Amino acid sequence: MLEHWGAIVEWTAIGSVATLAAVCDVRTGRVPNVLTFGAAAAGFAFSTLHAGLSGLGTSLLGCLVGFVLFLPLFALGGMGGGDVKLLAAIGAWIGPMGALQAALWASLVGGVLAVIVGISSGYLREAIRNLFAMVAVWRAVGPSPISDLTLAQSRGPRLAYAVPIGIGAIIAMWLGRQ
Repeated sequence: MLEHWGAIVEWTAIGSVATLAAVCDVRTGRVPNVLTFGAAAAGFAFSTLHAGLSGLGTSLLGCLVGFVLFLPLFALGGMGGGDVKLLAAIGAWIGPMGALQAALWASLVGGVLAVIVGISSGYLREAIRNLFAMVAVWRAVGPSPISDLTLAQSRGPRLAYAVPIGIGAIIAMWLGRQ
């Protein structure tokens, strides 16, 4: 019975965090720190109450994995810091394997949404050219931010990446509960 309530709390928390983050990101282009840090803290507390110190360890590791997975994209200027912190907060709830699965699903969903945004805005052809140019530069000098192609300076359309992260987290939870 306690396990049933734990699953309800997890689903409610992840669904709420994913929805709030997506709404904020779509409206403002940002995911608030109060949401990501609050969600991570709640994940640590829940995991500790639910499974003791081993639960806290799993939660901390999930947060770390979530943070590390998208950190390189942030460092290269291709993703906002709020997105990195959002995946870390989700990892605090669903653990390291859940964070990895959420990141993989978020990447797939994000790719599909990026193509849709590119087509609908007429930017897809330029985005593909930019991608090939970026790969060519990285092959020559190694991965580094390319000023005209970072989020801060690109003139292309924006994808509120909290949306695919939230969808990826829900898919990871659903598949993990089968």
